[in-house]
Amino acid sequence: MSAPALDDVALVAAHREGDPQAFVELVRRHGDRLWAVAVGILRNAEDAREAVQEALLTAFRRLDGFRGDAALGTWLHRILVNVCIDRLRRDRTRRAEPWPDHDVPDRRPDPSHTATTRLDVVQALALLPVEQRVAIELVDVQGHPVADAARILDVPTGTVKSRCARGRLRLAELLGHLREEY
Repeated sequence: MSAPALDDVALVAAHREGDPQAFVELVRRHGDRLWAVAVGILRNAEDAREAVQEALLTAFRRLDGFRGDAALGTWLHRILVNVCIDRLRRDRTRRAEPWPDHDVPDRRPDPSHTATTRLDVVQALALLPVEQRVAIELVDVQGHPVADAARILDVPTGTVKSRCARGRLRLAELLGHLREEY
């Protein structure tokens, strides 16, 4: 019979006592969700990979100071979201490269084409202010309850709700061309 799996609190304690496998297990447990959030926010696999690595390195360095005021997963998500927001703000100052002529559509995309619609949504999300984009990613895309998103972002639940509401209104404007006209 195998030993019962340790919970996150026990793994943090084991890490503090010098167990090198404790942090590995925490990464195994939370890594997929962190990756999904990073990809959702940054919309680029390489940027997401770097953000997750940076967040995990930060968590590794700060784990001894983790007080347990929130669940470990919430704490890890907060670190990751902050890294992603910093990257988005830093990237905002980079100049955009022009699209080659052959990639520019000469008419509106066909809303029935899933890939094109997905690209439209990704582009529309990129136009939202960072705070709205992150809130929508956590609540609408990743499915976090508003209260969890508020803890991750370290803001009141009402702030998350208003960011989502404003972001959804802006998305409706940006994606209005996808609605079927009858």
